[in-house]
Amino acid sequence: MTGVAAERGNGVGDHSGDHSGTAVETHPVDDRSAEREGRHALLVVHTGREATRRVASRAARRLAEAGFALQVLPDEYSTDEGLFDDLPPSMRPHTVEADSDAALGMEIVLVLGGDGTLLRAAELARHARVPMLGVNLGRVGFLAEADIDDLDEVLEAIVGRTYRVEERMTVDVVAHTNGTELGRTWALNEAIVEKMNWARLLDVVLEVDARPVSEFACDGVLVATPTGSTAYAFSAGGPVVWPEVQAMLLVPSNAHALFARPVVVSPESTVALEVSTSGDAGVLVCDGRRTIELPPGSRVEVVRGRNPVLLARLRVQPFTDRLVRKFGLPVQGWRGRRA
Repeated sequence: MTGVAAERGNGVGDHSGDHSGTAVETHPVDDRSAEREGRHALLVVHTGREATRRVASRAARRLAEAGFALQVLPDEYSTDEGLFDDLPPSMRPHTVEADSDAALGMEIVLVLGGDGTLLRAAELARHARVPMLGVNLGRVGFLAEADIDDLDEVLEAIVGRTYRVEERMTVDVVAHTNGTELGRTWALNEAIVEKMNWARLLDVVLEVDARPVSEFACDGVLVATPTGSTAYAFSAGGPVVWPEVQAMLLVPSNAHALFARPVVVSPESTVALEVSTSGDAGVLVCDGRRTIELPPGSRVEVVRGRNPVLLARLRVQPFTDRLVRKFGLPVQGWRGRRA
């Protein structure tokens, strides 16, 4: 993986999943929305499949009938020429440039796809402080609020503004080498420092709050949010974190050391990962989407993100039920509390 992902003016040092959710009473409104009349929504769609095309058209038709002006990213049309062809021209979404301002002025971002599609939409919605509502068309879909069978309920909630909004903790990340900044970025699920040479392990020193914790050779180290605890961090052996817990998870992956277990630290902590000066280069990967190459001697610092991601929720639901349903956990023997 190559390339540098940088987000200007939003990184470590300039502070002014599923789950770490805090309810937000009002829906964010930005300056651009005040300049527009009517209601506006951005659709982010996992294209290329007939089933997805039908769902997207159904959603666009209902929202357009309710008075929404709809927008989509150019990629949606370029990868699926038949998208929205069954709708009259007046109901078809217009394209908007796929930059950081794509969601500005939107009332909501409706995501049709799996967790990967939702993470793509988060790059736009977070910057605009607009809530996302995901309909899972993939497999597990932990980030999505609803499944395809709930589409009508989702659309009615958007039209009636009956959803509630939760804040999800993010992390801000900055990478340096020899006093030079390599880049700044962020993550909703996790920031990972991992090896580039898969034939060899990466030597990493872990630091918390300016104090060294341990050094080990590993495939990588994850710094995950509670939202990301059910994603890559879970696969790497990390714990599942319940919604009420605000924390950062540190999860070494295939580490060769006596002390290389997952740990949970305060969300106010500063976590640093240093790549050995005498070893191989590494790479920083955030949410599987944004990468920064790390030459030997690089240092990555991670703190609680300045800007959260907003997720729309249809109903109050125990996280336990979501966990059991998404992972298909066996609970048939449960008898419940006895009187």
